[in-house]
Amino acid sequence: MAQLPDPSRPNKKLNQYNSYLKYSGLAVQLLATIAVCGWLGYKVDQWLGLKYPIFMLCLGLAGFAGTIYQVYKSINRE
Repeated sequence: MAQLPDPSRPNKKLNQYNSYLKYSGLAVQLLATIAVCGWLGYKVDQWLGLKYPIFMLCLGLAGFAGTIYQVYKSINRE
């Protein structure tokens, strides 16, 4: 007769998948945030007719900094 898993013991394999999904989600969030902020900065630069892409750089770096802060908070939550 097969034994049922003990619900009081966490499944090690399930925890590995959960952490993998969590951190891959953070990576997607990082890339998407930088891409959206950079695109918005590019559009602002076009709208203002600027020769140097200052808003694209500033918004891209701001998106990067904000996402790194979010990753830091997420890691320290554990």
